Amino acid sequence: MDNSLNLISSFEPYIVPLIGLLVSSIYFRVLLQIFGQSWIKTIAHTATLTLLPILTFIITNLISGNIALSLGMVGALSIVRFRNPVRSPLELSVYFGAITMGIAAAVNVKWLIFMVGSLTLAPMALLVIHLLCVHILKSPFFITSFSEGNSLSTLKILSTKSQQKINDSKLLISKSVTSEEITYVLASPNFDILKNIEKDLIKFDGVFSTHLNQ
Repeated sequence: MDNSLNLISSFEPYIVPLIGLLVSSIYFRVLLQIFGQSWIKTIAHTATLTLLPILTFIITNLISGNIALSLGMVGALSIVRFRNPVRSPLELSVYFGAITMGIAAAVNVKWLIFMVGSLTLAPMALLVIHLLCVHILKSPFFITSFSEGNSLSTLKILSTKSQQKINDSKLLISKSVTSEEITYVLASPNFDILKNIEKDLIKFDGVFSTHLNQ
């Protein structure tokens, strides 16, 4: 009985960091989804983001007596993980951050809290800069790319005439011209914007077909 109590008490210092890592992982999963990173919704990516900090925390504590060996082991595990293809530099950074979370929790929980706070402020600051650029400079701070794992809606437009308003649109990602028709493709993470554009296309002379995909 005493041995069981001693075993339980020996794990008590690790309970708070482990709970903190689990909550932080889920929090970052939701944060990434809010900022349009749809790739994180998959079971594989979500499970990796949740498990990687905990695994790193346990490994770091197991061999904490030798910090060089500890970091070397974590580095070896990260190399194994990153041999798999990643969608973007952001995905690579997310998993590197997950490893850092585990190390931070193993050193001191306050560093985990500091990291969570810092990584929350960073995307918010970028969002504010983006909005200021759009409203003041009339030019977006970011460009949207399919390769970044964003969830985009598309609007395909077929026209017998060149449409200058569509040519000047910042949402235009593709344009192909044949002797009979011109095909435009617009893309945006905001479905309602494309839906409103499709309604306005009725006024455009030459537009004979549209296809909106969410």
